[in-house]
Amino acid sequence: MADALLQMEGLTKRYGARAVVEDLSFGIAPGECVGLLGPNGAGKTTTLRMALGLVTPDAGTIRIFGLPMPQQAQAIKARLGVVAQFDTLDPDFSCAENLLVYGRYFGLPQAQLRARIGPLLDFAALAHKAEARPGELSGGMRRRLSLARALINDPDLLLLDEPTTGLDPQARHLMWERLQRLLQQGKSILLTTHFMDEAERLCHRLVIIDHGRKIAEGAPRELIAQHLEPEVVELYGEQGQPEVTAWLDEGVRALTRRVEVSGETVFLYTDGAQPLLARLSAHPRLRLLHRPANLEDLFLKLTGRQIRAEG
Repeated sequence: MADALLQMEGLTKRYGARAVVEDLSFGIAPGECVGLLGPNGAGKTTTLRMALGLVTPDAGTIRIFGLPMPQQAQAIKARLGVVAQFDTLDPDFSCAENLLVYGRYFGLPQAQLRARIGPLLDFAALAHKAEARPGELSGGMRRRLSLARALINDPDLLLLDEPTTGLDPQARHLMWERLQRLLQQGKSILLTTHFMDEAERLCHRLVIIDHGRKIAEGAPRELIAQHLEPEVVELYGEQGQPEVTAWLDEGVRALTRRVEVSGETVFLYTDGAQPLLARLSAHPRLRLLHRPANLEDLFLKLTGRQIRAEG
């Protein structure tokens, strides 16, 4: 990617015999949001830490704004904005003071910093909380304050590590609206998230990794079309999954491309659901949901349904 703001090539990081990231390559173009997706322990956080110069790769290269990381870390970080997974706001300072103090790390003139604080608090919908301390804010307000703080140096590229984790639906939607506004302004974003609707809503392109390796890359809808059947029927029985499985006769299976079982739910993936729905209508006790295939289906097909431990 010739015009990439961030370019990783052959990135590898090992801890002992374990490869946490292995031969990972991708880039981010100006104005693009790229989602880095993967199960727990897939290597997402290590990848971000290497992009920030906090972890040195064992092999491969990272160039950000055309500069090598970590060799030119200081120059790169002057143009980066970072929102960590957990808040790192100073509890002793007000919202406005958090922005002011953080901005000083970039060596920005005092007058320039103070001129930016008001518009950034407006952007974060926190102008009325300028003098409040982080402990007085809701979780959504703190996340928006973290985003405003990350913008104090007017960065070209934002690295966001699960920015909406723990937020209620209203707070998440407000955060999405702010991130979409940044993309409209020409900012670039590297986003990690476990929310598939968030990834589909915000990301132009996805990089899905598992066990440290890239297993898929592309636009969300293109990946869904490439890897999945277009329609899904979810089945639930009053007596749970064994009852549903008993109804999966040869006729049902013949109309289904793929069957998956997860907990009490049976998922039927098909190219056309109407004949399947007609046959299933013979079972009045059966509860079902008919829907198009989505990004969560893709993620689970590529990475599996088994819950994994952190690490």
